[in-house]
Parts: sequence; structure tokens; C-alpha cells
Amino acid sequence: MASSGYPGVRTTKTGDVAPSDALKLLKEGNARFVEGKPQSIKTNAEMRTLLVEEGQAPHTAIIGCADSRAPLEKIFDAMPGDIFVLRNAGNTCTHAEGSFVGSLEFATGALGSRLILVLGHTKCGAIYGATKGYFDAKLGAGSSSSALEALLHDLGSVAEVAAGEKGASADFETVASHAVKVNVFHTINFLLKYSKSLRQQVQSGKLEIQGGIYQLETGKVEFLGPSPEQKALTAESLTSVPPSLLAPKEPAPATVRTAADDAVLPQKALEYLKSGNKRYVTGTPKAPTTTQDMRKALVDKGQAPHAAIIGCADSRAPVETLFDAAPGDLFVLRNAGNTCTHAEGSFLGSLEFCVGKLGSRLIVVMGHTNCGALAGAAGTYLSIKEAAETKTPGCALEGLLQGLTSVAGQTAQEMGGTPSAGEIASAAVKVNVFNTINFLLKFSEPIRALAKSGDLEIHGAVYKLETGEVDFFGPSPKQAELLGSKMQLPPSMSNAADSLALIGAHGVRTPEDPPMAAQAALKLLKEGNERFAVGAPIAGRIDAKMRKALATVGQAPHTAVLGCADSRVPLELVFDGLPGDLFVLRNAGNTCVHSEGSVMGSLEFCTGALGTKLILVLGHTKCGAINGATKDYMANKGKSRDQPANALGALLQGLNDVAQKAEEELGGSPKEEEIAVHAVKVNVFNSMDFLVKNSPVLKSKVESGEVEIEGGIYDLDSGRVRWLGKSRNASKA
Repeated sequence: MASSGYPGVRTTKTGDVAPSDALKLLKEGNARFVEGKPQSIKTNAEMRTLLVEEGQAPHTAIIGCADSRAPLEKIFDAMPGDIFVLRNAGNTCTHAEGSFVGSLEFATGALGSRLILVLGHTKCGAIYGATKGYFDAKLGAGSSSSALEALLHDLGSVAEVAAGEKGASADFETVASHAVKVNVFHTINFLLKYSKSLRQQVQSGKLEIQGGIYQLETGKVEFLGPSPEQKALTAESLTSVPPSLLAPKEPAPATVRTAADDAVLPQKALEYLKSGNKRYVTGTPKAPTTTQDMRKALVDKGQAPHAAIIGCADSRAPVETLFDAAPGDLFVLRNAGNTCTHAEGSFLGSLEFCVGKLGSRLIVVMGHTNCGALAGAAGTYLSIKEAAETKTPGCALEGLLQGLTSVAGQTAQEMGGTPSAGEIASAAVKVNVFNTINFLLKFSEPIRALAKSGDLEIHGAVYKLETGEVDFFGPSPKQAELLGSKMQLPPSMSNAADSLALIGAHGVRTPEDPPMAAQAALKLLKEGNERFAVGAPIAGRIDAKMRKALATVGQAPHTAVLGCADSRVPLELVFDGLPGDLFVLRNAGNTCVHSEGSVMGSLEFCTGALGTKLILVLGHTKCGAINGATKDYMANKGKSRDQPANALGALLQGLNDVAQKAEEELGGSPKEEEIAVHAVKVNVFNSMDFLVKNSPVLKSKVESGEVEIEGGIYDLDSGRVRWLGKSRNASKA
């Protein structure tokens, strides 16, 4: 049932639910599940329409394990719209901190949920794996070769605490079983420690965060209450954000799937999903009521889910329900926006566990219509599109939305014109699905190996809230290309240099390497900047052989960069590049003013003799030269000017035209600060246009397509580059 006294589904018009009442609903729903008397088994078009038109208002947000034996909507006999669900292997914030904290801030803020439940479960594979590693003394300081190993490594601290609490004589089973409970409170404490928003709501009594453990053997949930450390954690002044942000053909199964069953081929698993969704849409679910014998089989024989799903945490899109799945069928990972952004290690590690240890042969990344996370990302993208800087996120939710702005930007670029936030958000759903698939293929060698052999398929899909139907899109269009990736870990988990980013026969780029196309070079710049922004650089380890190659074989930089001399913008670090990667020109204001001969001559040499195909003109926020030029322009506007007394004065006067153009583009009576901010962007395009207009060599190369000139603005606050693309005036020069 949606809730006592509210038939059908919960929406924003239902009214909020106090934490104690929400907990009561969970307990009552779990009791019905245990008794085998579920009430929340059918939905209809009217209910789905209400959820779309009136919006969701889940009474509880739950962090649960992705284990297919613990389907949360089933366990609590919940309807679509009741619970906002986040899931990964181990119900942990490890490697998912920004995603999970941001998602919960969204649920408790915009959606009005007043109860958060962190739910572990008995016989948890992730916790038992971490405990085994702890007992085997394999959790040292060595690097991890897969996301799964990194996830288990970082969960080792939970096992260590559990072992300490149980004493030196405790055996493996005792420690692993207790670690499930320790992990629940560990996750709760993380939420309180790293989210100012959640702390404040708990302090005010508006929100409660409680723990629980689902007993696979009985189906019952043991509710643990708040963390013993809650009072201390809410009283302390802690950080605001997590560290990383600084009628079917196939009948329904008669029993549950366990590890005793044969693996399901990808296409057969896909048929199961499609037929289950059809049953859901027609209101004829056939998934069996879970019995004690079924639960016992899942415990004794283990799980073998036929598919793994990355879905959105949105309470209107309950994955097990909309595929009419039984416990043991699906391995589910969920967060706001069904994205690997800020959850890369957790999601990759969980999926490597599922397709490796559990034998699943199908991964589906599923978005949904009217996605709140993408709507927020589209709004964030448009709000910063014309600004010269991106604000540092004040909370995990802002960090999550900023992380998704690249999807919104890619969507807007593909759409063309000037689409609205709503139009971008709608189209971005599919773009985001393939973006997540591409991430999996790019950064996981185990997943790529299975996909190459045909033992694994990864498909995209979108769930339509309006109809209940799931549209399947098949594999990513970029799959063939990404199967050639050599990366083994996502940037936030990598401790070693990655050969793909450091292309070159000698480990550095030399003339013995083939010329790199402009778009390939741009891709390297974007990837390198992302590594720099998240604090996971891979460049920097250069040895004598590499230096000798650069000295004797020569250089072949993939990009020439015209940047500012500002010491806060070290270009090789900003793009995580090695010696030999970038041909760098720097002066105050990244301008051709009073340096045209030097800049143009240098770039003609680089694009000619060195074969570089990409030129990047990079400005930055809070640029002293631009601020000074704007101040000079405003102070002397309309006045006759004396000959400048020194070179600095001449430079600032030379940049007055940029400030004037910025003022004209803004219109009205903008303030000096507003002009200076916009002038950073104007100056980038001014330099790009100057190069093409005044260098016949560069103009010819640009017109022929041999060389591309791109613009960007480096944000001092976030460490990220906002990519401006090409100048619209270049072809007119």
C-alpha cells in the first residue's frame, strides 16, 4: 500500500510523513512480505499518470545492497512512489560518496522524505569478501587491479572494526556477521559526517536516519535505530561535502534463481526483462510470492541473478517491480541519475563482482523520463553557460549536478540551437544512459573481456513513467571503439600511469608516433583535466629513457596551448600531461596583444614542423590582466589617453577593446565586476580570431581542416575547464 489512508500511490499532493509514521509503514510492509500477503502488487495507468503529473514524494529514502536476494520494494511491500532507493554492493558510501550523499540531499530536500534507512543484510557477499581479505592479510597498501578489489580493500576497515569488537579469538563467520551491522552504522556515520544538510535536518528533528538488517533466512528486517555516534557527529562542526567533491512468451519463474541454476544467456535474460515489464504494464504480475523455502534456497545455494541493472534512485522507478522480478533475479545498483559520476569505483566494483563471481551475462543501464537529477543538471548547465566560472559545490547534491552538466552540455550541442532546460533534460536521458555504458567499457578490463568474448552484453534502456513501458536501445554505438581501451581503473581509483593517456612508443610523444587528430587530442585534454579536478593524476612519472627519447628523437606535442602566465594555472598539471604532450605559450591575459609575432610564429612552427593538429586558447576565472584592463577601461572611458608609462600600462590599454566589447555584449549598465567576468570569455575568442585573421599559414590550415582551434576557460575554484568550442568568426576571417 502507498500509505495508511492514502489509496493508490504517494505523490506531492499526499502530504509528508513523519519519521515515526514512515518507519511504521516500513515495518507493516515487511510484516506483510514475511507473511506472504503483499498488497502492493498491481499498478495501473492512472497511478503512473499521477506520479508523472503530480511528482514523487517518497516517505523514506533507503540505502540498500545491490544483492538480488534483497529487493527493497518487495521486502517492504511498497508501491511506486513510496521509497527512494540507492543500492550498491555492500550498502556503502565507499566510492559512491558524492552520488549517494547528493541523492539523499535531493530526497530529503526537494522530495520531502523524512526518514533515511541504511539496510544491510545477512550473508552479504561484499562484506564477507572484505572480511576474508582482512583475515587473509591481503589488504595491504598495494594497488588494486580491478574496481572490485579496490571496493573490498576499502571495506576492510569495517571488517577490522568488527574483529576488534569481537576479540582476537573470534572466527571468520562471527566477524563477518558482525561486520554487516558495523557497516550499517559506518554508512550512517558517513552521511552525518559529510552532509551539512542531513546533519541540520537531524538536529532539528525533521529527519531521522536509522539502520536495519534484512534477514535473508526469515525475510524479517531487524531495525537498529539511529547510530550510537549520532549525537556526537551532529554536535561537531564538520565538512559540508564528501572528500571526492572537494502477455508474455516467457512465463514468470516458478521458483527463485540460485547459484545451482545454469547461467542465463544475454538474449534470454533480455527476454525475461521485456516479458516481465509487459506483465507490469498490463497489470498482470506473476512473480511468485516469496516463501520461507525460497529464502532458504537463496541463503543456502547463493545468488545467480540473470541481469545487473544500473537504475535511478527515483521512487517512481522501482526496478524489481517494473520487471516483475523475484528475489534472486536482478542485481540492482541505483543512485540519482543512474550515473557513474561520483560513484565510479563503487558501481564498477559491484558490476565486476556480479558478472564475474555471480555469472550474470547482461547489464542494463536504465534511465527514466522526467528525471529530476538530469533536470537539475540541465538547469545548472544553462546557469553557468554564459558565466566565466563554475562555483565550488556547497553540498554533495550540487557536486552531483555539476558532475552531470557534461551530459547536459553534450545533449545541448547535439540538439543545436538554443534548447530550453526542459528540452535538454528530456533528450539527456538517453545520452546519459550511453554515457554510463561507455564509462563501464572504458574503465573496466573484466567487463571489456567478457563483452569481447560475447559472454556479456550491455544494453541501454529508458523507463517511461507515463506508460510504465521500458524502451530498450541495445548496446552503445561506441562499444566497438571502447573495447580497445587499456584502462583498468576509473580515475578516482587509479594509482599508476595509464598507457592510453600517455600515447607514445617511448612512453612520451615523439616524432616516431603518428600525428594525433585534433578531436583525439581534445579528448585527451578533457580526460586529463577531469583527472586533475578529482585529484587522481596519472602523469608525472618520467624516467631517464623517456627524457632521452625526447632529447634525441624529438618532440611531437598533440596540442599547442596559449594560456595565461598566472601561477595558479599550471597547464601541464591542469591537463595531467607529460613532457612532450603540450606546446605551451603563456603571457599575462593569454593574448596576442603586443606579442602577435611571437605567438603566431611559435604556433606556425608547432603546427608545421611539429605536426600538431590542435590549438587551445585557454583563459581563466579571476584573471588579473583582464580585471586590470577592465578597471583601466572603466576609469578612462571616453577620455583621451596619454602614452602609457610602462609595458604593463600598454598591455592593459591594449586589452581595453576586450573590456569594451564585453560591456557591449552584456548591454544595459553592467557593473565593472560583471564586465570583467564576461571579458574572460570575450578575450579567448578575440585571441582565437586574431590568430586566423593575421596568420595566413594558420588560416589555411584551419580552413582545410588540418588544424582546429578551440577555446576554454579554466575555473580556479573547481579546477575544471569549461570548453567553449570553436569561434563562430573563424570562417569569416
